[in-house]
Amino acid sequence: MSDFRLKVFQSVAKNLSFTKASQELFVSQPAITKHIQELEAAYQTRLFDRQGSRISLTEAGKLLLEHCERILEDYKRLEYEMHLLHNEYTGGLKLGASTTVAQYVLPPLLASFIGKFPHVNLSLLNGNSREIEAALQEHRIDLGFVEGVFRLPNIKYTTFLKDELAVVRTGSKLAIGEEITPEELLHLPLVLRERGSGTLDVFERALQQHNIKLSSLQVLMYLGSTESIKLFLEHTDCLGIVSIRSITRELYSGQLRVVEIKDMPMLRDFSFAQPQGQESGLAQVFMQFAMHYNNKL
Repeated sequence: MSDFRLKVFQSVAKNLSFTKASQELFVSQPAITKHIQELEAAYQTRLFDRQGSRISLTEAGKLLLEHCERILEDYKRLEYEMHLLHNEYTGGLKLGASTTVAQYVLPPLLASFIGKFPHVNLSLLNGNSREIEAALQEHRIDLGFVEGVFRLPNIKYTTFLKDELAVVRTGSKLAIGEEITPEELLHLPLVLRERGSGTLDVFERALQQHNIKLSSLQVLMYLGSTESIKLFLEHTDCLGIVSIRSITRELYSGQLRVVEIKDMPMLRDFSFAQPQGQESGLAQVFMQFAMHYNNKL
């Protein structure tokens, strides 16, 4: 139902390329050009500046993109909610989620989904991000939730939720303040998530921005879950790296405290992971439901 010209414009604007938009939308390049020309004629303004083979958004183009994204998202929500009025879904859906997502994000979402679709049989596989991607490639699950920064070419990733990693400590005897520099991490004992976890991927990438190698840190233990790290911190004077979503209760009670690292943000996305080309079925229904629900998470 949505205006396809807006989808074309959004793709060209995101890729800054008519060719890439053509490949992404499976539409010929002349057709892409025609849709953009129609929009420019309708609004009587140029949407792109063209310098040889390179293009950039004009101010009018930037404004249209801002509205375009909202309009297309509203169309998606409308289609989804209208679809719910006339369809009852049944069958099985095998989900897989990285540890942090499985423990701290999905439970309320799963409960809400089961309440809305009682005839869908859900199952959930828990593992780190690399294990979930492997399960997806081996067709042991239909849809994955992963974290971190690495991407595989045969898997499509769609951002679901934003997250941030925090450095935390208990009321330990470590002689540090509320803020430290990245270099000070070299001299402090740490407990970290295991190899293959999205949490460690993001932490290692943040260290690289300051030319610090993971191997140069004083890592006491690599543990397989956030809960293990939190329990380890209770009995050891060290720092842990965990999702801020996993420590809400501990921060409120004062059991854990955040230590800021100057100029070293550790932001990441929680993403859906699905095989390239898979755009239908119960997996897509669950994705639409989750996107509709995620403002409550």
